[in-house]
Amino acid sequence: MSAPPLLRVILYAEVPNFYASIERADHPALVARAVIVGGDPRKRGLVQSATADAQAAGVRLEMSMIEALQLCPLARAFRTNMTRYREVSRRLHAWLRQGFERLEPAGLGSAFFDLSAAAEPPQAIADRLQQIVQRELGLPLRVGIGSGKIIARLAAEEAGEGGIRRVQPGEERGFLSLLPVTRLEGVGEKTAAKLAELGARRIGEIPSIGRERLERSLGTHGLRILAFAEGRDDRLVRATRHPQSVSREATLALESRDTGVLAEHLQDLSQHLAAELQRQGLSATRVALKLRFADQGGGTRSTTLATPTAHSRDLQEAALELLGRTEAGVRPVRSLRLQLAGLTLQGAEDRQLDLFSTSS
Repeated sequence: MSAPPLLRVILYAEVPNFYASIERADHPALVARAVIVGGDPRKRGLVQSATADAQAAGVRLEMSMIEALQLCPLARAFRTNMTRYREVSRRLHAWLRQGFERLEPAGLGSAFFDLSAAAEPPQAIADRLQQIVQRELGLPLRVGIGSGKIIARLAAEEAGEGGIRRVQPGEERGFLSLLPVTRLEGVGEKTAAKLAELGARRIGEIPSIGRERLERSLGTHGLRILAFAEGRDDRLVRATRHPQSVSREATLALESRDTGVLAEHLQDLSQHLAAELQRQGLSATRVALKLRFADQGGGTRSTTLATPTAHSRDLQEAALELLGRTEAGVRPVRSLRLQLAGLTLQGAEDRQLDLFSTSS
């Protein structure tokens, strides 16, 4: 007798309102104050992130910062700082891997995990992930657990800022029924308007439209929406045991042609990246250096290392060699970005050699 099919258990974890949560964590005095992140209000900048209390006041993504501050005048506004957010994202994914090794990044502040074959209960893994992220990064983490990616993501959104919600097998349609259709992936304003014409404003009303009408009106996209509305989502979690690349950037306070100053920055970047590699048990085989010049031009140089390394001295030597192949020293540099790729688990190269060794 064949074994019954393995029930899928997908976990989705995300830091809610990622940019705004980082700014609040970086400024503890703002713990009870609304935070809005976006472009320069004087240049018609748009909202890119906002804490839950700002959203409760009516702030929405992509509205103008001026309008947002009118709706929530006591909020603290921050300019978008992608360098900082990417740095935290790298650290977040690294720490999430400490909670459960294999993950698929789903964005800067989120990831999917397939727990179908995990020996540990999903709730225990979710608890551990939350504890790690709060302890190491000071950030909230909300977690959703379900039979597919769409259910897990929506469950996380319904869990609250630091909550955990699980939708058990068979409960998917009941969970989805009262949610607005715009909560489904791929349903924007135009698709929502078309679904409303067909008689569905909530997800639970979509199946009653019927497969043929949905396909006739929306094509294959309509069939995908129907599957999601019925709680069917067989998309795989494309998990990896470690990131494919890591990088770090430095922006100079004053643009510089001084290669000695640039070398000091590369030393600092190399040390930070080496520490990150060692923390994750990784080695790098490729190094790339990207410069942004004061005239807004840029250039990238890369090299392949003779052997994988996680040592700052090796990374720095490679970075300095790459620097010498650029126009640094001639054109003033505004920022440097050092990226490591071709990452392997430390010792993997030794294990590979073992495969071909013979016993004496």
